[in-house]
Amino acid sequence: MPARPLRSHQREVAAIVAAMATGEAGGTRDILAAVTPGGGKSLLPVIAARALIGAGMCERVCWVVPRDSLRLQAEEAFADPMWRTALGHNLSVRAAENLPGDPCRGLAGYVTTYQGIAAAPDLHLAAFRAHRYLLVVDEVHHLPALGQVEAGAGHDAQGEASAAWSAAIEPLLALASARLLLSGTLERADGRRILWLPYRAGVGGRQEVDLAAPDWAVVGYSRARALAERAVLPVAFGALDGEAAWLGPEPEGGGERPRLGPHRLRAVAPNESTRPALFTALRTGFATGLLRRAFEAARSVRAERRGLLGPDAVRGLGKLLVVAPDQMQARRYLDILRGWVPAAQAGSMALAVSEERGAHETLAAFRLTADPAVLVTVAMAYEGLDAPEVSVVAALTHVRSRPWLEQMVARATRVDPNAGPYERQRALVFHPDDPLFARFRWRMEREQGTRAKPPLPPRQARLALPGWLEEEMAEARERHGIVPLESNALALRLSTLRPGPDLAAGLAAAREPDAQGELLEPPSAAERRLRQRLAELVAAQAVEDGQGGGPDASVSPAPVAPRGTGLFHAYNAVLKRALGGKPRAEMELAELEAALEWLGRNRLRDHLHLLEGDHRYGWAARRRGEWRPPVGRPAALWGGGRKVADHRGTTKRRVGPTGG
Repeated sequence: MPARPLRSHQREVAAIVAAMATGEAGGTRDILAAVTPGGGKSLLPVIAARALIGAGMCERVCWVVPRDSLRLQAEEAFADPMWRTALGHNLSVRAAENLPGDPCRGLAGYVTTYQGIAAAPDLHLAAFRAHRYLLVVDEVHHLPALGQVEAGAGHDAQGEASAAWSAAIEPLLALASARLLLSGTLERADGRRILWLPYRAGVGGRQEVDLAAPDWAVVGYSRARALAERAVLPVAFGALDGEAAWLGPEPEGGGERPRLGPHRLRAVAPNESTRPALFTALRTGFATGLLRRAFEAARSVRAERRGLLGPDAVRGLGKLLVVAPDQMQARRYLDILRGWVPAAQAGSMALAVSEERGAHETLAAFRLTADPAVLVTVAMAYEGLDAPEVSVVAALTHVRSRPWLEQMVARATRVDPNAGPYERQRALVFHPDDPLFARFRWRMEREQGTRAKPPLPPRQARLALPGWLEEEMAEARERHGIVPLESNALALRLSTLRPGPDLAAGLAAAREPDAQGELLEPPSAAERRLRQRLAELVAAQAVEDGQGGGPDASVSPAPVAPRGTGLFHAYNAVLKRALGGKPRAEMELAELEAALEWLGRNRLRDHLHLLEGDHRYGWAARRRGEWRPPVGRPAALWGGGRKVADHRGTTKRRVGPTGG
C-alpha cells in the first residue's frame, strides 16, 4: 500500500524539527501549530518525536491532552502501521496513570491529561528531571496564562481548575528540552492570554499572539488550506426555524405567570427572546423535529453509500452524532431515536455522557467499530473525537461560543477513507436557525483569530465573568425563570459553505486521501490485556487448588486459608514475590509478557515458601502436606473439602478423613 502523503503543515513541522535536530534552527525550542479542527494535528507529535529523539536532542515524549478519552487516540497515532512505515519510526507511547515508577514503562514516552499532572505534579516533575523530554501540549488554549489568572476575576470552579492545570504544567514547560503546542484556535473565550505563548501589543493596545517571536516556529493550517488539500470535507448546514412558547417568571406582586410567545427562532439579530426560545425549543417538540430530519438524512446517506459500496459493506456508511444540551435531554433524545427503529436495531444507538457507566468504552466503539451507528452525547465527543464515519451532526446544544461550535462541526468534516471518493462525501449539520448560530456560520470560513480581548479596567475586571460562565448563568436563569410549554419546527433551509474561486481551482489538483491502515494494539490496551490474562491464570490455579484439583492434586492436598484471607490474594502475593516484588501495575510490557510465560511453566502452590514470615500468609508458608488439626480436636472430625466451624467459630477446611 502506498505511503500517505503529508499535508502542508505536517511537511512544515517535519522541516522545522529536522532543522532543530541538526542545529540549523538556532535556539528554536518552541513550535506552535494552529491547525483547524480535523486538519491532521495528531500526527505532528509523531513527526516531532521521530526527528528529535532520533537525533538525541530528546530522549522521550510526553503528550498532554485535555480529556481522558483522547489518551487512546494519542497512542493510536504512534501505533498506526502505515505511518510507522511512511515515517520510518518504531516509537510507542502509553496512556499512563499516576502510578509510582517510570510513567513510560520502557517505551519512548507517555500520554497523560491536564488533570493527571495537576493531581500528581511531583511524579511528572521527577520524570522530566531524569530525562530530556519533548513536551506536547494538546489544545493549549485551555490553559490560561498564570499572571492573568491571578490578577483577573475568575474565581469560579472552572477558572480555578484551569489555573491549577496551568500551575502544574508550567514547570514541565520550563524543564522540557523542546515544546510542541497544538490548538485549533489561538484565543480563549474569556479573553485571557494562553499559557506560554508569546504576546505583543497590537492595534489599539490589544494583546495578540506574536507570530514572529524570537526562537519560536509558528505553523498555521486554516480551514481554507485544509479544503484545498482535501484534508476536510465541505459543510452543508440545515438550519431549522421554529416557534416556541413558555411561561415567564412569576410577577413580583404574585399572580399567574405570563405566557410568552410563540416567538420565532430566526431573527435578524439576537434579542431578548433568543435564548429563552432556544432553551424551550431544545426541550420540547422542536427538538423532535430536528432530530427526525437529522435521522432521516443519516439514513439516506447510509442507503446511498450502501448502493455505492455494495450490500455487504459495514464500514464507511456514515454515522449520526447528536449533541444534547444536558444529560437529561440526551437520554430523552436516545429514547426518541430508538422509537423510530425496530427493537432489533435499538442496540445500534448508544449514549455517552459522563454519568453513564462505560461511556469511554462506548465512545471508543463509536470510533473504531461499525456499531453503534448513532451516538448521543453532551460534551464528551465535541473536541478531539477522531471518528471519520460521522457524516451527520444534530446540533441540539445551547452553547454558541465559536471555538466550541467549530469543534462540534469538525466531528463531521473528517474524510472517511472507507466511504468512497472525496467528491461523494460531505458533512451535514442540522441546527436551530437562531441568529447566534447564523453569526457563527458567517464567521466559520474566516481564519482563526490570534487576538486576545483587551484587558478590562480594574473595577470592571472584578465584575466581569468568562463568556462560558455567562452562558451557563443565562441558561440557569432561563431554567428557573421560565417553564417551557411548546415549540414546533417550521422551515428547513439548506446551505453549503462553498470555497471561493482560488480555492476551487486548487481543489482540482488536490490529492485523494489514502485509506487508513489497521492500527496496532496500543501499549496501554496491551498492558490491560496482559494484566487481565495474568489475573485469570492466577484465579484458575486458585480455584483448582482450592477445590483439591489441579494436575497434581493427588500429591498434595489444598492449602487451608484462614479467616479473612483468600487463596486468590495469597497466590497473587506469591506471583509478585516470584517476579522480584514489582507490582503488575508498574510492569513494562516485556515484564508482563515474561510474567505470563513464568506462570505458564509454574504452579504457584509450589512457591508458597516465598510467603514465609509474613503473618498475613503464615498459614500458606507451611508445606501443604504437614497441616495438623487443632490440639484437642480429633482428626476424624475434619473431612476433605468441606468447611466446619471450630469452638471459636473460626471456619476451617477439612483435610483429613471424613467424620461419621
